[in-house]
Amino acid sequence: MSGKGIRMERIMDRNIGRAVIVPVDHGMTMGPVEGLVDMKTTIDHISQGGATGVVMHKGVVPYGHRCFGHDIGLIVHLSASTSLSPDPNAKVLVTTVQEALKLGADAVSIHVNIGADTEPGMLKDFGEVARECKEWGMPLLVMIYPRGKDIKNGYDVDLIKQCARAGMELGADIVKTSYTGDIDSFREVVRGAIIPVIIAGGPKINSDRDLLQMVHDSIEAGGRGVSIGRNIFQHRDIIGITRAVSDIVLRDADVDQALQRLQ
Repeated sequence: MSGKGIRMERIMDRNIGRAVIVPVDHGMTMGPVEGLVDMKTTIDHISQGGATGVVMHKGVVPYGHRCFGHDIGLIVHLSASTSLSPDPNAKVLVTTVQEALKLGADAVSIHVNIGADTEPGMLKDFGEVARECKEWGMPLLVMIYPRGKDIKNGYDVDLIKQCARAGMELGADIVKTSYTGDIDSFREVVRGAIIPVIIAGGPKINSDRDLLQMVHDSIEAGGRGVSIGRNIFQHRDIIGITRAVSDIVLRDADVDQALQRLQ
């Protein structure tokens, strides 16, 4: 098995080929929001819940990853912007594949917004990062969305399909994008992307059932997992919701079975 294959098994369950990833990189974008102050406890709870990986920026790694001995894949995020920027959609690279390797990363991730004014620069960075990942045997997760001043509906199936395909075309190993709202349309996204597609959690969802139904339906459509942030790390029961999501993604539980983790 190649080095990339070995690392992929650290972020995706080797038996079923799916992933439960929790991004905790929001502190860069929004500051120390609820759930991202005591990083050691948050990561510990995510680990106990059975997630296969976490996404974080390089500076957080010493303060949270594997701090209590739980084995969970480390994905170092290479892109950044802040909510205070004149254009928060403009992502820039703030670290490298080599630096992520030195930190012990099992994979790296980048963020690209298709339709943003700075799309050309982000695509150029994407291509260069993909080249470096191939050279070093590092899995690459691309978070790719239709976002920009002319994008009217960020959940439009044709736009999401184009984003997911662009991720594959430029060399990503896994694509993270938005769920399109129903099984049939998301099945089109998965089919067109060819490589594994995982869904973002999106804005904060108040209903556990709605969140778990979205997860279930994405898997039914052929999705290969999730990358859910706020709806996990800001949940009243981080361990329980992570276990519920993991039951669906990794063990093919239905929504009612998964909800029992929270009762």
